[in-house]
Amino acid sequence: MRELVKVYPGGTRGVDGLTFTVSSGEIYGLVGPNGSGKTTTLRVVATLLKPTGGSVRVFGHDVVRDAMRVRRLIAYLPEEAGAYRDLTGLDFVKFVLGVRLRGRELEEAVEEALEIADLGSDIRRPVRGYSKGMKRLLALSTVLASGAMLMVLDEPTAGLDVEHSIRIRNLIAEYSRRRRGASVLVSSHNMLEVEHLCDRVGILYRGRLAAEGTPEGLKAERSARNLEEVFVSVVRGVAGGAR
Repeated sequence: MRELVKVYPGGTRGVDGLTFTVSSGEIYGLVGPNGSGKTTTLRVVATLLKPTGGSVRVFGHDVVRDAMRVRRLIAYLPEEAGAYRDLTGLDFVKFVLGVRLRGRELEEAVEEALEIADLGSDIRRPVRGYSKGMKRLLALSTVLASGAMLMVLDEPTAGLDVEHSIRIRNLIAEYSRRRRGASVLVSSHNMLEVEHLCDRVGILYRGRLAAEGTPEGLKAERSARNLEEVFVSVVRGVAGGAR
């Protein structure tokens, strides 16, 4: 990502000159206050929004000029990922994975998704009867089983209890280890989650990168005990300098 700018109608800048790189095989976390540009950034990467300026390339492919190619390389989990209420969990998995896969490849991916979701007999029940945690696991299972080279996750554990959050975090880490060369770009408000999951972290403020580094490196630079303290220190410093 190089000097990414996204200006919405009315002049609001969602992202303002953002530059960073996610390495192959890396889990990279984006954190920041509400309105800092995290979701906008992920939607541009996922080819759902066109940038106003700058450029974004995914494995060498421009997200605007090569959008279809980029979509074949990524899997995107939005913060409010839904599922068709009247489909069973199994039918939902088959439908979502069937958009990009065929034949034996599809069969293997469906089997993998069912194993990841681990919903037992509930997988044959309509999705309308699922809890929020079950729906999140179902949606994430299709992302993990898709074989994507880049997984883009917006608040993957938002609103979930501790047990479901830990399970999803472990699944993401396992995915990254198992698929060598595959990368993960994740946004989260959960600093503990980011600290334990991510190889590197970018802290956004008003659409710009205010700090970047490994969790351990950022903590050492700020003499902080955890990433929460780093976050508060960075945001206060940038906000104070902007006044």
